[in-house]
Amino acid sequence: MSVSTIEAGYPSQARPSGRAASDRASLHPLVWLYLIAVIIPFGFNLGSVTMTGLRLVLLITIVPTTLRVLSGQCGRVYPVDILFGLHVIWCAIALTVTSPHVALENVGATTTEFLGGYMLARNFIRTRGDMIALIRALLILVLLSMPLALAEARSGVAYIPKFIDDLPVLNSVAQVNIPKRMGLERAQVFFSHPIHYGLFCSLALSMTYVGLRGLMFGAARFVSMAAIFLGVFLSLSSGALLASLLQIGLIAWSVIFRKYEKRWLYLLLLFATAYVTIDLLSNRTPIKVLMSYATFSAHTAYWRGIIFEWGMLNVRAHPIFGLGYSKWVRPSFVRSGSVDNFWLATTMRYGVPGFLFLAAGYLDAILRIGRKKIVGDERLSNLRLAWMITFTGLSFTLATVHIWSAIYSLVFFMLAAGLWIADEPVAGLKADLPDADADADAAPTRSGLAWARAGGGEGSPPLSRSRKGRDPELRRVHEPAASPDPDRAGAASHRYTRFPADDDPAA
Repeated sequence: MSVSTIEAGYPSQARPSGRAASDRASLHPLVWLYLIAVIIPFGFNLGSVTMTGLRLVLLITIVPTTLRVLSGQCGRVYPVDILFGLHVIWCAIALTVTSPHVALENVGATTTEFLGGYMLARNFIRTRGDMIALIRALLILVLLSMPLALAEARSGVAYIPKFIDDLPVLNSVAQVNIPKRMGLERAQVFFSHPIHYGLFCSLALSMTYVGLRGLMFGAARFVSMAAIFLGVFLSLSSGALLASLLQIGLIAWSVIFRKYEKRWLYLLLLFATAYVTIDLLSNRTPIKVLMSYATFSAHTAYWRGIIFEWGMLNVRAHPIFGLGYSKWVRPSFVRSGSVDNFWLATTMRYGVPGFLFLAAGYLDAILRIGRKKIVGDERLSNLRLAWMITFTGLSFTLATVHIWSAIYSLVFFMLAAGLWIADEPVAGLKADLPDADADADAAPTRSGLAWARAGGGEGSPPLSRSRKGRDPELRRVHEPAASPDPDRAGAASHRYTRFPADDDPAA
């Protein structure tokens, strides 16, 4: 498949005319292919390189999609586009310095999954209709996965990976063998870890309940949200449950205080007050307090505290290029080298600059969309709120879990899927205002008489009112006599206006 063949399927920069047409948009076939590659975790080996279906799809699309974004064919080039590109470049530099023997393979995998997923969404999720179609697709995939998750919670067998592993040539993600929780096996379904399945389900929670408001009946949205939360629960992951509970809390706040325009500012002040209070009264930092309560057990909380403390020691020891894939220094009793904190793991591996490029891009996307002024466009407001709630909750959750492979790509795909909101025209701000020039040009004529409202052109005197605020009645204003010059002579005409006599310059 050539690049020109791929580009032939790309949407043009122009947006559909009218909100109704945009709302009915369908999901692009390449996006469907991407989502299917996310949930069917097959892989194969090309020599020493491990190739997956997801990487194969993104390898085909990453070059043309990136070029289209950077050339402005997908709307404005945002700071987040540049910052994420710099993050990938810095990752390559850091790994070349710290782990040159594995740099090429790992940089290729990271770039493909992270930047490839991001750029795919920047190209194909460009309107509210695209976003609505994406939410519906995500909901369908979560609901279809539910029988598999329920079966796995009893048997402990991830059926899709097992089926793929039994096929010749192909391989899949490993079956995770971890202790039960609450008497249930933890469902990974089609991801590398149960945490990832829980996060996958949590991505659909606010998107469905808030984003599809007005498009689904309230009861249907509530039942869908309950089913999504069941999927999150079956992962038995404290990180995924934290993401979902934060989203539910933010949804409740938006409903309870919907009449208060500054409700989100009040919530930020409340969080800031809580942070300062915890910092003053506790002998632990607020971050450690968060990690201790965002777990199923005190044992897990204790280990996360140790990992965070020693992880930061490693960051201070290697602040520029990080550790790469070298072993990190930790107490002898901490046998596992896993770090259950995406932000910390990124900083440890790629250094502080790698973290700053990633975090700054993430923050730019959230602030850019959050500060978008939306008036009189309920559909757009709902989609923006759904996206904001999802990624605000995820920001905290990523401090308690680590993500890689398919879910890593999907998270940043969904991040990019909301950036179109920053450029979306708002009906309530501009579309409802009359175009004065268009009104003047389209004014109906009757026997040579033009009809127009006062104030319809640039430089016209302001509309004055009389009779207790009512519009003055129309009256005839005679034009100056026609020029005797035959070349300039024309039919006599009159104009009508609402100016009172004392305001009319011709009176």
